[in-house]
Amino acid sequence: MAQAKPVLVPDVSQRNIEIAYSFTGAELLLFGAILYPGGRLPDDTKPTDVVIVVKGPVQSILVREKEKVAGIWVNASRLRYRSAPSFYAIVSSKPIKRLVDDRTQAIYELGLDSLQLSPASNAPPAEQDRFARGLVDLKRRAGLYYEAPGAVEITDGVLYRGRVSIPARVPVGRFTAETFLIRDGRVLAAATRDIDIRKSGFERFVARSADNHAILYGLVAVAVSVLFGWAAGWIARRI
Repeated sequence: MAQAKPVLVPDVSQRNIEIAYSFTGAELLLFGAILYPGGRLPDDTKPTDVVIVVKGPVQSILVREKEKVAGIWVNASRLRYRSAPSFYAIVSSKPIKRLVDDRTQAIYELGLDSLQLSPASNAPPAEQDRFARGLVDLKRRAGLYYEAPGAVEITDGVLYRGRVSIPARVPVGRFTAETFLIRDGRVLAAATRDIDIRKSGFERFVARSADNHAILYGLVAVAVSVLFGWAAGWIARRI
C-alpha cells in the first residue's frame, strides 16, 4: 500500500539567502510536482490539497505580561518557552480547518494555534494558553508568524506553487520548508527542503566577531563609541 501513495517532489526558488545592510526582505517561491503511482492522472472525484510550512530555527523566548499599577505599565507575570520557532509561515490551498481535524493539526503543527511551544514551567493550562496567544500575537505583528489560506495554487492536480514572504527582521540560521499532501483529512505524503539564511559582508563579520570574540568585540565597541563621542564634542566646540 505504501507504493500506491503519491510522492511529492518539492523545490524552492532560493536555497541560500544572504542578508546585507540593504536587505529589505525576500519572497520565496515554493513549487513542485505530485507524482501519482503508475504515472496515472489524479482522481478528480478525490482532489488533493497542498500545505506548505516554513519554519525558522527554534529559540528560547521569555514572554512578559505587562500590568498597569498606579497608572504605570510594569512587567508582571512571565513565562519562558524552550523551543519556539523564530519564524513560522503556513500557506495552503484551502483553510487548514477544512482539510484536517484538530488531532492531525497538532501532530504536524499545522497552524498557529497548533504550535508546540514547550513552556519551561508547570504553569496552569489557562496561563499557558494566555501566554501562547500573546507570543503568537507579538510574532504575528512583527511579521515573523503568519498564515495564508488559499495561497497555494494547484494546476491539473499535479503541479503546485505558493509564495512565502521573508521579512527584513528575519533571524539567521537553517530554515525548513515542509510540504504536505492531504486528501480526505489524511496526510498522504510529506517532503522537506532546507533553506539557509545567513549574514554576508560586513554584517557577517560583525556577527561572527560578537560570537567568537565577545570580550574583544565589547572593548572595541566601547572604544569606537568613546571615539565618536569625543569627535562629536570636538566638532561642536569648533562650530
